[in-house]
Amino acid sequence: MLHTLNVHLPFSLKVSMTRVAIIGSGPTGIYTLRGLIASTQPLSITVFEETPDAGKGTPYHPAVNDRTMLANIASIEVPPIDQSLVEWLRSRTSDELQALGVERDAIGDREFYPRVLLGDYFADQFWTLVKRGIAGGHAIDVKASHKISDINLGNADIALKFTRRGGEDGEANFDHVVMATGHDWPEDTEVSPGYFSSPWPASAIKRIGPVEVGVLGTSLSGIDAVVSVATAHGMFLRDQDGTLRYQPATGTDGFHVTMMSRKGLLPEADFYCPMPYEPLVVCTEDTVKRLILEKPDRLLDEVFDLFKQEIVLADPDYAAKIGLGLATIEDVADRYFREREQADPFVWAARNLSEAKANKTTRTTVQWRYAILRMHEVVALAVPHFNESDLKRFQKHFKAVFVDDYATVPHQSVERLLALHNAGKLQVLALSDDYDIQHSMDTSGAVVTRESETMRFAAFIDTTGQHALSASDLPFPSLRRPDALKDAKTRTGDVGRGLFSTRRTGGIDIDDDFRPRVEPNLTNHLYCVSVPCTSCPLSKG
Repeated sequence: MLHTLNVHLPFSLKVSMTRVAIIGSGPTGIYTLRGLIASTQPLSITVFEETPDAGKGTPYHPAVNDRTMLANIASIEVPPIDQSLVEWLRSRTSDELQALGVERDAIGDREFYPRVLLGDYFADQFWTLVKRGIAGGHAIDVKASHKISDINLGNADIALKFTRRGGEDGEANFDHVVMATGHDWPEDTEVSPGYFSSPWPASAIKRIGPVEVGVLGTSLSGIDAVVSVATAHGMFLRDQDGTLRYQPATGTDGFHVTMMSRKGLLPEADFYCPMPYEPLVVCTEDTVKRLILEKPDRLLDEVFDLFKQEIVLADPDYAAKIGLGLATIEDVADRYFREREQADPFVWAARNLSEAKANKTTRTTVQWRYAILRMHEVVALAVPHFNESDLKRFQKHFKAVFVDDYATVPHQSVERLLALHNAGKLQVLALSDDYDIQHSMDTSGAVVTRESETMRFAAFIDTTGQHALSASDLPFPSLRRPDALKDAKTRTGDVGRGLFSTRRTGGIDIDDDFRPRVEPNLTNHLYCVSVPCTSCPLSKG
């Protein structure tokens, strides 16, 4: 599940800008544009997009994705732009729906759709916003095929350097700049023969032959990678009883995939729950905000107590089943995962999928799952305020519970894994914590070592995602200067008289309006609403 597409622009940003630049025209840039054109003050808005297709966004672009790759966000979770996703789909002609691979009777607000379909939706809505903004008196210039090469903060404005497709350079100044660059994948992810640092672009991994394939990561990205390679060597078909099957192509006997992660668990199927969220009772935003001020030295333990109380109240049977009352931060994840770890991952997946499908039909909510999902964003408020010791405890022991509950996947994704496993083409492997992955320019694929076991894969795909970057890692030279952006810091401990020491922990140090903290003589009108180095504290990275 994903609930991060809304962009809440600070009031000052909405009303005071004259020349505004949005870097990126994906979902974040689109929602930013929607907020800006609502301003009664005429604005000069320039949207820079690196690709020729403004509005699609890299995660949804057909040049990057296979049509089998599913978005990890149900239609109800996509905030409406001009139309909701369901309204947009229902307004398509029958021929358009057929091209999109959607049956009209199957359109619904709880359904998941291919990434490229969302790209078509976002692009259509983007250009609708552009037309509406121009009609409302704004000057909007969409510069497709323009890559921003540098962002230079001045005293009163911000200079953007860009390169047009074909190599021609240019520069323009703006009063405010919104960085909505989002994902930043290298052009060539095959960093050594047969070793792919990312499952995107899908066209690259679809070149993998019918060989032993290793996939690091079992999230939706890992599933999409597996399915993309699998469809190059066979097809998925439903039989007469509605069960999805995988039919290998002739001459692909050597094709087999091993998905691997530390725990060797598959994600659970998306579960039904009321939306918008019902209010929490114990672990509320107000309570967590109060604890941030009143209990800074034991903030994690206080939040964990709220977590336990909320689940006991929501689902006492589940709380008793895992012994939540006796749980500590150090063992709560063990209790949460214990039953799944003891089961065969595919047996568990089949059982969980059956339950999720039945609950969707009857609109039944598993209350403990729903409680954890709702607490995700509330607990995230406290994470930046943890001291160094508690941040380590949280990351090592507690975070995994939220990540697992949050990162459920479409039912169709689980069906595809089960079909591949039943066809003898897929297994899941637990790596534990002590493992090593080696690849080189001399040999195709990778060698994975865990304990005393060594496994060789002719092809290998790392689907664990982008890692957090620091300010010094940004692809804009001027922002890497020591006097520009600062790395985020975490409190390490009390040094006396209410003063605390800090250490750099990576990421960009931003204020509550998503503006990087800069030197006093530089403008603070740069907004980092979506860049590769930012992530939700409770997300997978």
